Amino acid sequence: MSVIAVKESEVDLRHELMEGRAQLPRAGAVVETGEAHPPFMVVNGLGREVEPVTAYLRDLALSDSSPLTARSYGFGMLRWFRLLWLLDVAWERATEAETAVLTGWLRTAPNPQRHRRNPQSPPPGTVNPRTGKPYLGPGYAPTTINHALSVVSGFYAFHAHYGRGPVANPVPVSPQRRRALSHLSPLEPKPVLGRARLRQKVTGRPPRSIPDPLWDELFAAMGCERDRALLDCYVSSGARAEELLGVETGDIHWAKPGLYVITKGTRERELVPISPEACVRLARYLDSTGTPEAGEPVWRTRHGEDRPLTYWAMRRVVQRAQQNLRTNWTLHDLRHTAAHRMANGGKLTLPEVQAVLRHANIQTTSRYLAVRVEEIFDALLEHYNQPRPQVSYPTGYATDDIAAVFGA
Repeated sequence: MSVIAVKESEVDLRHELMEGRAQLPRAGAVVETGEAHPPFMVVNGLGREVEPVTAYLRDLALSDSSPLTARSYGFGMLRWFRLLWLLDVAWERATEAETAVLTGWLRTAPNPQRHRRNPQSPPPGTVNPRTGKPYLGPGYAPTTINHALSVVSGFYAFHAHYGRGPVANPVPVSPQRRRALSHLSPLEPKPVLGRARLRQKVTGRPPRSIPDPLWDELFAAMGCERDRALLDCYVSSGARAEELLGVETGDIHWAKPGLYVITKGTRERELVPISPEACVRLARYLDSTGTPEAGEPVWRTRHGEDRPLTYWAMRRVVQRAQQNLRTNWTLHDLRHTAAHRMANGGKLTLPEVQAVLRHANIQTTSRYLAVRVEEIFDALLEHYNQPRPQVSYPTGYATDDIAAVFGA
């Protein structure tokens, strides 16, 4: 085969990838190392360690990143190296051309996690008529694409620090944006700046909480005391899903009442309040199942071998409960619901709500002050149905004079 034919076939492959008509090979994997630095590593199709990625993930772990961050970055690097392996490009010679191929593929390729086995499931990307929430689209979200670019950019920035890799980072950057945001106070509004090339536009959507009537339906659909206690704790504490599921027997503060959770990000053990009703339901749940041993998570499975309730199992519980309700709420919507109730209940100030939710920035908390359209439907209907105001004039004026001045 001639050199021209080889180049043409490579161009065709790149074009097919960018249009989503070609798939990346399923070679390689992200595996646990059993160590702390790093907790995960990437191996190629032969099971051999990809050493440049291991060095990058080790640096992340030494910089106090969580193991979940290392795992997420590992999958981002695996996707990047699968592309380089397919294009037969060494990682030290990657350019913006390969980054453009990756971006195009992520924009057009179907996301395997969006595949639905049940033919009666709503099509991806449609909007649920009861909740107003869209189902996840068939492809990769803009935030996922931007995260993938950030992972690759950080990988090459790390190796450039040690004089390795290409001369220029293959991921485009916006220098003026970085300069403006690097010294920005969290209390100041973010300036409107242009995105770097290949970065996707991300629409800022307000948090969506569960209206009270739909919340009552969801709560009534819970089939056992454990699930009702969990939902009560979620919606009264505002804790994240993983935080609440990690609560152990020694983390329950019955007198407050409250629960000690490990906060995402800071990984500090902090107390979050729960309502008296949630405390009562938690006590009923423990009375019916028995208190686990010290150091064991409180929330346990109900069938099969006794083991801690995982995020995916609780997620499936909520999904099954919604099959007859025709809704699509998620576990994180429970945190949004708690935040919306606290911020708009009139009893707590915004800094107090920030303290309960453990937000680092009060601007994040202020997003829950937004008015929901669902809440103003009654006011809108009253506005639409009110009679049209009748124009009247004081007595004593001739009709012809009024018509001449104000029109017929």
